[in-house]
Parts: sequence; structure tokens; C-alpha cells
Amino acid sequence: MTKLKNTVILLLLIPLMACSGIGGDHDPTKGWSAAKLYAEAKEAQENENFERAIELFETLEARYPFGRYAQQAQLDSAYAYYKFSEPDSAIANADRFIKLHPKSPHVDYAYYLKGLANFSRGDSFLSKISNRNPAERDPTPLKRAFDDFSILIKNYPDSRYVDDARQRMVFLRNELAEYEMKIADFYIRRKAYIAAANRAKHVLEYYQGATSVPLALKTMIQSYRKLGLDDLANDAHRILKQNYPEQAEDLSV
Repeated sequence: MTKLKNTVILLLLIPLMACSGIGGDHDPTKGWSAAKLYAEAKEAQENENFERAIELFETLEARYPFGRYAQQAQLDSAYAYYKFSEPDSAIANADRFIKLHPKSPHVDYAYYLKGLANFSRGDSFLSKISNRNPAERDPTPLKRAFDDFSILIKNYPDSRYVDDARQRMVFLRNELAEYEMKIADFYIRRKAYIAAANRAKHVLEYYQGATSVPLALKTMIQSYRKLGLDDLANDAHRILKQNYPEQAEDLSV
């Protein structure tokens, strides 16, 4: 009796499932061409309905995996994911485009999108670092954004995205250098002078031109003095005087 009752309930539910689209064929895009799917997706994207745009781009790729519309959908979906605050999916789609279409004239844009997506992943990192150990924060997304923009500038110097990428790299360089110096300060206050000097040295090696370079040199001088490494301290002081004389005036060594 129970089995019969369950069968009756299931039979009653089937029409409801079909009406709701579950297991049914009420897809409004059924039969659409690649061109129509792409046009509708672009319209949704232009109207900032990024969720709908992503859905249509992915439908296009699934139904028509070859051809120019599918290729363009890969790139446009990366942008839609970026605007929809899904940076990991944006990066994955951009990487897929680069791998599948390395000779495309739009590869520069794919790298630019990767940089933007990684840049957005670093938003939480860019908030003010609290008094707790700054080393607990992960700057990896910003470093990856820096690398993405670097590849764009190096390999596609004539790209329309180079100017913006270069400006973002200046910002990232300063932020990453400042991050290193906050960790160095954390070590200084705990008298871990070797670790502090190494962090400061890292700034000089990888973030030349950053606003934190003078502070890095001062930190190296202080750390080397505490460690009794006067020759290294004098070398750092000489570099400071040569490049930032105003910063060396108030430093007694």
C-alpha cells in the first residue's frame, strides 16, 4: 500500500517537475544559433546582468565549441566573471583562452583580465594591516597581478592596456614593498634583526623605485649595526646617502 501511495505521489509530481523545467525541455534558448546566443549574452553583459551573460556564454560554448563565437565567448565570460566578483573563474577562463589561442590578437587582453582579477583578489590585503603579525596576510594575489601586468607590458608593448597596467604596477610595487617593511618592523620590534634585514634587502632587490626603499635602507643599517656587521651597515648607509641624501641627514651611524 505504501509503495502504491509513493507511486501515485511521484506520478502527480512529474507534471510539476516538467513545468518547473526540472527534467523538462523548456529551455528558452533551445534552437538558438551561436550568433543569437552571443548577441543575447553581450546584451546581458552591457546591461550589467553578468550572471545571465555568464550563463549564455557557457551555453554557447557547450553547444558550439568551435568557431569564432565560442572563442570570443571564452574571453567575454572571463570579463563577466571578473565583474561578477568571481575572480578565480575569471582567471581560469583567461588562462584557458591563452592556452587554446596563443596566437590570438586578444591574448594581451586575456593577460590584462588576469591582472585585474588577481588585483581584485587582493582587495582584502590592501586594507590597513593591524597590529597583529603582518606576515599572516597573504600578498600572493597582488604578486600574481604584478606578474600578469609584467607579461603584458613585456610581450605586448603596443597593447592598448599597457598604460593602465603600468600604473597598476607602480601601485602594486609600492604596496608590496610597504608590506615587506611592515614585516621588517615587526621583526625589529622583536629583535629579530637578521629577518628584518632580509626583508629590507628583498625590497631593494625586487621593488626598486618603491616609496619604501629609503626605509628599507635605514632598516638594513639599523639591523646590521645591531648584529655587529658594520661593513654591511656602512654599505647600506653609503647607498642611502647617494640616492636619498635628505633621508640620511637625520640618521646617525
